[in-house]
Amino acid sequence: MANIDVEIAGRKYSVACRDGEEAHLRSVAALADKRARDAADALGSLTETRQLLFTTLLLADDIQDMQSGGKGPTPPAAVDEELVAALESLADRVEALARRLEAPAPLEEPRLTP
Repeated sequence: MANIDVEIAGRKYSVACRDGEEAHLRSVAALADKRARDAADALGSLTETRQLLFTTLLLADDIQDMQSGGKGPTPPAAVDEELVAALESLADRVEALARRLEAPAPLEEPRLTP
């Protein structure tokens, strides 16, 4: 198992991958980083969570364009279905996290002590 460092949205991450997949992981991390920078450039100051949410949405939009035959960053024939499923799952998780972070904190009931 290989371990490489990637940078996305100005943060460095150490990521494990199978031996021989380092170049592929660096390539997809570069795509994610570009989309993170696109989101920040287009929307201005964002929290880290919101930037990653919009990054995920931009990547999901790219995938949807490719699946529908649109002009995405790579030809539709090159779509990796496992990658599509992983990104869609990630988008769902980031959206759920963003909703939880943006929701008002529930008020706690005062507890009576005996």
